[in-house]
Amino acid sequence: MDAQAPCSGIGLRSQHHAEFLERRPALGWVEVHSENFFARGGVQRDVLAAVRAHYPLSLHGVGLSIGSTDPLNRSHLAQLARLERDFNPILVSEHLAWGSVDGRYMNDLLPLPYTAEALRHTAARVGVVQDTLGRQILIENVSSYLEFKDSEMAEWEFLAALAAESGCAILFDVNNLHVNAINHGFDPSVYLNSIPPHAVREIHLAGHGVERLGTRKLLIDTHAAPVCSAVWELYGAALERFGPVRTLIEWDADLPALDVLIAEAKKIEQALQVRRADAA
Repeated sequence: MDAQAPCSGIGLRSQHHAEFLERRPALGWVEVHSENFFARGGVQRDVLAAVRAHYPLSLHGVGLSIGSTDPLNRSHLAQLARLERDFNPILVSEHLAWGSVDGRYMNDLLPLPYTAEALRHTAARVGVVQDTLGRQILIENVSSYLEFKDSEMAEWEFLAALAAESGCAILFDVNNLHVNAINHGFDPSVYLNSIPPHAVREIHLAGHGVERLGTRKLLIDTHAAPVCSAVWELYGAALERFGPVRTLIEWDADLPALDVLIAEAKKIEQALQVRRADAA
């Protein structure tokens, strides 16, 4: 990656498709949810082809349920492989999560127990996905609100070990780090410093909400608000740790005007420029 190339991007959602293609804003790349483009034809595919003609593209999956004990959904994987083959994205990613049991799917990304058994199981499934696609994929850390009492290692130890064992890369979500650090009471710098810099190939930034459970404050990963100051601060620490990695603004609910997303992406580019200057 050219150290001077623009590295900021946005998650592109259907509400902005027409305006985005008309304006073609100065962004380094865009990311879409893979499953929204699985159809073999139609308007969605036409839009993606038009976007891909002008921007580097990243495919971000939410439905593979890579940590589930259900058999991998081969139909889903085949559709992802076809999409990857048709559009040649710069990156393909999924989540360190599960969302299905006994063939029933939930509309959520649920965390795993961080055990040696779960590590072997997930690494093997990541390997199958990578072999099928013929490329390295990225796995994203997810937000969580409860922890498994049977976990044998910390989340950051599991994520680093998964990258080492499977050969996958990491999509590092800074907002999810902040959410989990507050919800579970750990030092986010310990997490950051445990992730090998060479493994991180993409960063996500997003907004979250706050709920109160009695006297406890619980952060909820909503993707429905601007990035808060604490997450921007953590992003600066992430850049110090990982270098100028491609970074995306994720906003999936209560979508603002496209200009709001572009303005957030410009903040990313400013932070990346500062990091490049410091490293020079």
